[in-house]
Amino acid sequence: MSGKPLRAAFFLCGCAAFLNLYATQGILRELAAAFGVSAERAGQGVSATTLAVAIIAPFVGALATPFARRTVIAGAAVASALPALWAAQAGGFASFLAARFAVGVLMPFIFAISVSFIGECFSREETAEVSALFVAGTTLGGFAGRFVTNACVAALGWRHALDVVAGLSLVVGLVIYAWLPGGIQTRSEARIERQEAPSRLRLFMRPELLAAFGFGACVLASQVATFTFVGLRLAQPPYGFGTAQIGSIYAVFLLAMVVTPLAGRIARYRAPRELAMWAACLAWVGALLTLAHGLVPILVGLALGSTAVFVEQAAANAFISQTAGAARATAIGLYLSFYYLGGSLGSVLPVPAWRQWGWSGCVAFVMGAQLMAGGLAWWFWRENARRARPINTPKACLLDDV
Repeated sequence: MSGKPLRAAFFLCGCAAFLNLYATQGILRELAAAFGVSAERAGQGVSATTLAVAIIAPFVGALATPFARRTVIAGAAVASALPALWAAQAGGFASFLAARFAVGVLMPFIFAISVSFIGECFSREETAEVSALFVAGTTLGGFAGRFVTNACVAALGWRHALDVVAGLSLVVGLVIYAWLPGGIQTRSEARIERQEAPSRLRLFMRPELLAAFGFGACVLASQVATFTFVGLRLAQPPYGFGTAQIGSIYAVFLLAMVVTPLAGRIARYRAPRELAMWAACLAWVGALLTLAHGLVPILVGLALGSTAVFVEQAAANAFISQTAGAARATAIGLYLSFYYLGGSLGSVLPVPAWRQWGWSGCVAFVMGAQLMAGGLAWWFWRENARRARPINTPKACLLDDV
């Protein structure tokens, strides 16, 4: 399989990676009422998932090496339906958090292996373009998980809404297995990856990769902070949004579905550093717009901010795939660990600012995180800041029919 069908398969991998990840972000009030906790504490349902990703991600490359890429990715996507069902039927808040943690354990096997597989199947320049398409898939997955959950709450209740998301995970996983080509590394490549995977200290000693890890942490922290607290803001007067209306704001992610692949095409001719810097500036503009009191500028600001984050994610994926060499899977795993650790902090660190200054405090946190991200890319991604020549012929995938 090659060309457009292969790109479509990786787009679905992105969907699967994010479908369950933030499904509970827009139903904090329902969770708080069901489990007798505050809405802020109910946000730990997101933090538990991202924390699990941060813990397991560095080991994904080594754990997945003996298995076919398609088997790992599709298997994790299908298996994620089980903890999603567990969360839907949880009898207490501790059980709910444990289920959400279990969801996070599986997600790196979809994300990291997909990104690594993209690097194996495409040329250096095409990697940036296909990575952007993959990230566009994560955009759709993140939107669908949130929107479907919130849309189903009014008619079915939050528990059955999560059941629906679990069903979607199962279906997407099966389609991925049918569409993604069977692939496994040759013995020599598997041996190289096993030799490289334990050398995490060596990766930490490379300033450009360490900066990419910190970049990811800042980017997701800003995204999680934005969409965790904007729902609480819009639920208050004068907006008075209900659960379904809060879920509808995630439609702003759909803009990123269009912009991110376009940015990926531009990235064939530009370095990831340039893409990251422009995206950080766009995130600042979006954050400032959300300070307005009118609903339209708030939604425009959310759309710009979310689009910037997904473009930044595509730039980071491409940068690491181009830079890490044979340790690509391990480097992506470490990046994910930092990325989702930042996501966990993004729902916790802004709480004092939210309580003291409300939405303005959250915006200050978001802008600070984006400033740090832009600074890291500017100062440490210089080695790859060169104009790339487009190459239209992809590398052959290392495929076996399994």
